[in-house]
Amino acid sequence: MQYKMLIDGQWLDAADGGRWQVVNPASEKTIADVPYGGAEDAAKAIAAAQDALPAWQALTAYERGAILRDIADALRSRADELAPIMTAECGKPIGEARGEWGACADLFDWFAEEGKRAYGRTIPARKAGKRLLVIPQPVGVVATITAWNFPAYLLARKWAGALAAGCTIVGRPSELTPMSAMALVNVMQEAGIPPGVVNLINGDPQIMGAAIMRDPRVRKVSFTGSQRVGQILMRQAADGIKKLGMELGGSAPVLIFADADMEWAAAQGVMAKFRNNGQVCISPTRFYVEQPALEDFLDAVKIETEKLVVGDGMHETVTNGPMVSRAGRDKVERFVADAVSKRAAVVAGGARPDIEKGYFYQPTVLTDVTSDMQIGCDEVFGPVMAVSTFETVDEALRLANDTPFGLAGYVMTKDLSTATRVYEGLEFGIVGVNDMVPATAEAPFGGAKTSGFGREGSQEGLYEYMDQKFVSIGLE
Repeated sequence: MQYKMLIDGQWLDAADGGRWQVVNPASEKTIADVPYGGAEDAAKAIAAAQDALPAWQALTAYERGAILRDIADALRSRADELAPIMTAECGKPIGEARGEWGACADLFDWFAEEGKRAYGRTIPARKAGKRLLVIPQPVGVVATITAWNFPAYLLARKWAGALAAGCTIVGRPSELTPMSAMALVNVMQEAGIPPGVVNLINGDPQIMGAAIMRDPRVRKVSFTGSQRVGQILMRQAADGIKKLGMELGGSAPVLIFADADMEWAAAQGVMAKFRNNGQVCISPTRFYVEQPALEDFLDAVKIETEKLVVGDGMHETVTNGPMVSRAGRDKVERFVADAVSKRAAVVAGGARPDIEKGYFYQPTVLTDVTSDMQIGCDEVFGPVMAVSTFETVDEALRLANDTPFGLAGYVMTKDLSTATRVYEGLEFGIVGVNDMVPATAEAPFGGAKTSGFGREGSQEGLYEYMDQKFVSIGLE
């Protein structure tokens, strides 16, 4: 396995010799020393992608699809080998890491076939002697900038669609988790991706981000990360009129109605909330429970939460590893302290576990949470479930929508009319009705409001990387 940057099919160190130490968040020990480059490396990668574009674009969708299918097969067969790499650098339990590599394979499988369905269309002309055609064509070089919480999946979700569309790629992963990205491009190279079609760089986010945004050869940038960084990239993109895709996180609500099975609702809620320690952009955080069901829900949640096992994610029995960084854990502690100071009650957790090393925090459940608390309005991105109550559907919708974010929302009820009213009223790009894990390769993923724009996955995830060319033909 090569832990270097991949540019034009070559494994390279940074042009200026820069290095970055990758830290295991469970042990706080350095586990790898990888290249850490800058603007020169970004320029080389962009040039390689531009040079590789004509040949990749000229392949048929079937030929590109065959390569994507080979990548999917390789990822699936090597998931057990790749999973420990991911767990070591980001902390997620080994079972979740295996699942992430499998989900990457699903994305390449999906787009291997979806690329064959990049249909154009013929428009009936209003005048005789004319033919009107719409032809989808790849946008060109695509740059991706991604977060650390799903260090391979976020890349695969962007790359598979872009490659199927006929684009070439420059990827810049999070400096916290570069090894998973490097492992992914190792597999892709071995599976037959041509040199220059996929390029991976690692380095200073501000320097590399600026280099990508100002280069006119980059036609589209797809970003997953914080709203703050997304706003910076949008301002930079304005100078070059670059196409953008933005997935900027959220503060997902869950509306739990009294007719739902509370034991099931609690089990599903705990599973979704504490998956990857709550470091998931669609992770539910704000749980609004219909007042008569509150006590039953909290009792069931406490039982489910106490089943969770905190520790090094390399152990198969561990359900919750460390947070990815000290800063992330410190943020969770601040949010919990703020809530408790404003009279929230701790139902479970609420502190660090008794583990000497690592960025661990107990899965935590708070109740009596109000909107003036940080946890009630901001994205905690950690293992904290915030529980409040509602009395009517209108109140539930008002509480759920009282956020600038709009990525994902959830509802649990057995009543079809209630479910319909709620999913139609929620101001979110993704809504799960009795489903706490809605993301899948064949469905469009993306947000509303300040959670961003653009879609990944599904048919939409292909056309995000294509321009629609209109051709008007005058016949003699």
